[in-house]
Amino acid sequence: MVDEQVLKHTPFEPLPIADGVIAGPLRHPRNLEQSILGSIHEDSTARKLGLRGGTVAGSLHMEQFPPLLVEALGEAWWRTGGLSLYFTYATTDGEGVQCFGRWPLNGQAGEQIPVWMDMEDGRRVAEGTAWVGSTAEKTPLEQRIETMPQPTDLRIFESLGTGRELDGIDARVGQEDLDQRLSVIVEPFDHYRSADRYGEAVLPPSLIVRLLTRYQRVLLEDWPNLGVGLYGAIEVEHLAGPCFVEHDYEVRGRVVAVGETPKTEYFWYESTVSEPSGGEDRARMLMMIRTMKAASPLWQ
Repeated sequence: MVDEQVLKHTPFEPLPIADGVIAGPLRHPRNLEQSILGSIHEDSTARKLGLRGGTVAGSLHMEQFPPLLVEALGEAWWRTGGLSLYFTYATTDGEGVQCFGRWPLNGQAGEQIPVWMDMEDGRRVAEGTAWVGSTAEKTPLEQRIETMPQPTDLRIFESLGTGRELDGIDARVGQEDLDQRLSVIVEPFDHYRSADRYGEAVLPPSLIVRLLTRYQRVLLEDWPNLGVGLYGAIEVEHLAGPCFVEHDYEVRGRVVAVGETPKTEYFWYESTVSEPSGGEDRARMLMMIRTMKAASPLWQ
C-alpha cells in the first residue's frame, strides 16, 4: 500500500528551473484500475509481461499538466491548446512523478513548447510538446508516424489496415465519472468543479481521452485474440474547447497506421469529438495503442 500521507495534495505552484524551464510539484498518481483482472493495470498480469506491476494509465499522467500549461501558455490552452506525449516508462500505483515545460520562445500562436515528465530518480516517463492555436509544424508524434517502418509480421492487427473509419458514435462523460476522478486527481482545477468560467464543468484531459477512445472501444469490441493493451502515445487538442461533463457528443475516427516492435503490435488512430448531428468539432486525439505479443494466443 502507498503511504496516504505521501499522497496528500498541496496547491500547484510552478517551480522555476534554469534555462527557461518550469516544473510542477512532485505528485503520486493512483492506479484505480489495478483490480481489473487481465489488464495491464493489474499487478499479476503486468508482471507476467515483464513489468514491475500494474501501470498507471498515460491519460492519468496527462492530468498533471494543465496548471503548468496555463502558466506557460495562458487560459487559451483550454480553448485551442494541445498536449502531445510519447510514453517511455510505465509507472505503478503511487510512484512520484513530476512534469516539466519550457517557456515559449516568442509567444506566437502555434509555437510548440517541449514538455516532459520524470520520476524522482530521473527516469523519463513521457516527453512531447504543448501549444495554443494551430501548429505550423507537425508534432513529434505526427513525425513519428511518418518515419515508422513497414511491419513485416503482423498477427493481431493483420487485417486492421489503415483508413478504417467509424462515425456517429455517441459519447458522454457523466458526473459520477468526473467525481471519481476528482476524488484522486493529482492536480485539482477549479474548472472541473465550477461552471463559473465556461458555463459548465470542464473535463480534465483523462476524461477527454475517455470520450475520444469511444472510437477505439467500438472498433475493437469483437476483435479476436487482442491480448493486453496499453497506451503508447496520446495527443489531445482542443479545437473549440473545452469539453464538458454531462454533455452529449458524437465521435468519429480512423486508423492512420499499423506497426510492430519485437514485443508489441500497435496501431495509431485519430478521433474527433463533436456536437451531435454533425455539429462543431470540439477536440481531437491522436492515439497509439500497443498490444503485448506475449499476451496474445497468436504469438504463443
